[in-house]
Amino acid sequence: MGDTKTLTTEGGELDAERLSTAPEESEAPVGIGVLGWFRWMWRQLTSMRVALILLFLLSLAAIPGSLIPQNSQNAFKVQTWKAAHQGITPLYEKLQLFDVYSSVWFSAIYILLFVSLAGCIVPRTWQFVGVLRAQPPAAPRNLTRMPVYAAWRTDADPEAVNAAAHRLLRKRRFRANLAGGAVAAEKGYLREVGNLLFHFSLFALLAGFAWASLASGQGGKLVIEGQGFSNTTTQLDDFTGSAFYSTDDLDAFGFKLDGFTARYQTSGEQIGSAREFTAHIRYWTGTASDKLTKGSIQVNHPLEIGDSKVFLIGHGYAPVVTVKNAEGEVVYTGPTPFLPQDSNLTSTGVIKVSDYGEKDGKRTQLGFNGYFLPTAPVNFEKTGPISLFPDAAEPMLVLTAFAGDLGTDSGLPQNVYQLDQSHMTQLKQDGDIARVRLKPGQGWELPDGYGTVTFDGYQQWASFNVSHRPGNAVALLGAVCAILGLIGSLFVQRRRIWVRATTSPDGATLVELAGLARSESARTAEELAEFAVELQDDAPALDDVADAGAAGPDPADTPVPATPADPDSKE
Repeated sequence: MGDTKTLTTEGGELDAERLSTAPEESEAPVGIGVLGWFRWMWRQLTSMRVALILLFLLSLAAIPGSLIPQNSQNAFKVQTWKAAHQGITPLYEKLQLFDVYSSVWFSAIYILLFVSLAGCIVPRTWQFVGVLRAQPPAAPRNLTRMPVYAAWRTDADPEAVNAAAHRLLRKRRFRANLAGGAVAAEKGYLREVGNLLFHFSLFALLAGFAWASLASGQGGKLVIEGQGFSNTTTQLDDFTGSAFYSTDDLDAFGFKLDGFTARYQTSGEQIGSAREFTAHIRYWTGTASDKLTKGSIQVNHPLEIGDSKVFLIGHGYAPVVTVKNAEGEVVYTGPTPFLPQDSNLTSTGVIKVSDYGEKDGKRTQLGFNGYFLPTAPVNFEKTGPISLFPDAAEPMLVLTAFAGDLGTDSGLPQNVYQLDQSHMTQLKQDGDIARVRLKPGQGWELPDGYGTVTFDGYQQWASFNVSHRPGNAVALLGAVCAILGLIGSLFVQRRRIWVRATTSPDGATLVELAGLARSESARTAEELAEFAVELQDDAPALDDVADAGAAGPDPADTPVPATPADPDSKE
């Protein structure tokens, strides 16, 4: 996936093969007709340029998924968002912005990137295997045209010099080959290995995400202290499956919420900030509900049961209320979850009494809209019904009452956190809205003889997300390997060294060294200089001669690699 250059002699002979296995890119359609256009489009799709564009587009396409509520994550939040933005909702629905990761346009970018990587990796890997199986390229005819070159004259035998060079290069972990009176050596294959590892890892990363989207599922459940939960369709508050994961694939387990610990900072600039959220549970697996194991679930520390993970995602309060009718009969009692509205857990909720009975000969139902304030203010006139602190330091329940038909008998689904007032009448007291503020243990006598309401106290609740995502391990491994491959491709340099020892007309031996790297680097010249110093032990330079056109020996008889003056010889 990249462009490379080659070096040729004046006669057109190839001096050095490309140091990359990346396929060449075509700038225009190849051939004629439909087949030619298809081949050209395929080469464009598998090029580095298009792959980077697709990767950038995929990053941009994921942005709406993090800014706009998604049906796959929180359908209730999506409905709330739609109700607050009714004008733009139809456009968002047409653009599939509430289902970004399963939308047509996101899937198209994803699949194209997948194909682009596959089309690049397969031929590139095959070509690299061929490079590994072949011998290093033979020495070019004119070594002086290489970017780094050095030479000196010696009285050692040419064959002995070549043999010594072959031995020293092998010692430096070069792949070396002695043939045709010259030594060809190559090193730095880890660069291309890292490059291929990066591409394979990116491919695995995309495959892991694809696997997760096709074979994953998640459900939500709100559990009040003292109550339990079984991982079945009937007990989940909501469930989102996928093509290869349905309710039939749910892991068999359950747990009981024994208690919940919430701790907040009580002083300083971050007063009220959460410091600990821990759900204390006892869980079972399979059908053995009598064999309980103690456990705990914290934020970012899920409970792993089978192939599922149970995450703690929310916390709040459930006021315990008892309602009696006009005859003093208990018609409703128990905790009712209220939903937090701010960081101080000011919570709103609805209490629906559908079994109230009859009033004045008519079947009647009661409904209560309310606020639960963990730490209520002293003066409501200045602050309104808000909590001053998330912990229950001064709990208070604020209620308004309605009577009539709740609509629960119509068979239509209702939101348990909203009160349908279309067939309800708000109760009045002394000509004003019937409203009360209750502390734990206090009661309220409803107007018009509807009975009484008692605020018995509160319990805590926790909401959990049961998630099954099989591709996470693959995606994580792909991300780690991609980083390792990127490090190798950036910090390992692919380079070649050639050594040729020949007999000159005056009987002396001319030793030539040349180096070539994929990119210009001072390290190549330094490495060639170090190798030349080592080779001096077997081929000491003569003091009285210097080869014209090459870097001659320095005063210490050490050849200094030099870059030729010809700018066309640089890669």
